[in-house]
Amino acid sequence: MPKVKGRIEIDQERCKGCGLCISVCPMKVIEFSDGFNAKGYHPAEAKYVDKCIACGFCYNMCPDVCITVYRDKESA
Repeated sequence: MPKVKGRIEIDQERCKGCGLCISVCPMKVIEFSDGFNAKGYHPAEAKYVDKCIACGFCYNMCPDVCITVYRDKESA
């Protein structure tokens, strides 16, 4: 049975740092960035990409559509 792995990309300039994606991530992949974006927000950042399962919860929760989810299939 193939195992689903994934990765996400967050558009840090569009992110307003609401943290909704952080709260719904079951694998705790996302955290706030230490830096600021051009608007002065601490954007969300994918810090533990190797743990991502591409569930899409972060994508569905983001009110500003800043997150792109990529799914890759690996052999088990």
